[in-house]
Amino acid sequence: MRTSLGHDVAGIAAGLGKDSIHLWLLDYRREQQREPLRALLGVYLGLPADAVVLIDDEHGRPELAAPWNQFLQFNWSHSVDKAIIAVAHGVTPGIDIERIRPRPRAMLLAERFFHHDETAALRALDSTQQERAFLEIWTCKEAVLKAVGRGIAFGLDRLCLLATPTARLLWIDGDDASQWQLRRIDLGPDHVASVAWRGSSRSIDVWTLAASA
Repeated sequence: MRTSLGHDVAGIAAGLGKDSIHLWLLDYRREQQREPLRALLGVYLGLPADAVVLIDDEHGRPELAAPWNQFLQFNWSHSVDKAIIAVAHGVTPGIDIERIRPRPRAMLLAERFFHHDETAALRALDSTQQERAFLEIWTCKEAVLKAVGRGIAFGLDRLCLLATPTARLLWIDGDDASQWQLRRIDLGPDHVASVAWRGSSRSIDVWTLAASA
């Protein structure tokens, strides 16, 4: 895993192979909407940002319009002031990021929506550990469900995973969990993020996209 700042984005994009996934962390403001996403995808496709056409599938997941969706797959997530974008060839990645902040209802949400084994693992933790552990499970689940293409509508309790010390999908309804890859991304003390995809193992390169002047 590599993390770098302020590089030649076009050069990095040209190096994306079928054995890797590129992740880009960037500052985000809600009023930007999808413009940072379209700009980055344009670099990978060799297109100006305004030529990148995104459409929403039946479950609301953004994807590239044809024919570009045959060449590049992506997913993105944002939380408060940060966004993260996953870009790949040949697999559909799912990514999720969450900012760490007080969540007094975390255990109530876990008991309502998580698999019972995950909830039991959270209950066994000290209260000071539960908040981050909850987000680790949440982002892992979101990443898998976004890679499935259904999002939360699929059902958070229809998969079970380990989030610590390393992430691993144990069971998913209607699929073979062993065919899935799941990775937690170290973004420091303020954010939790995870990426998932169905397929063989790949290297994960993490880059920080410098803000425009």
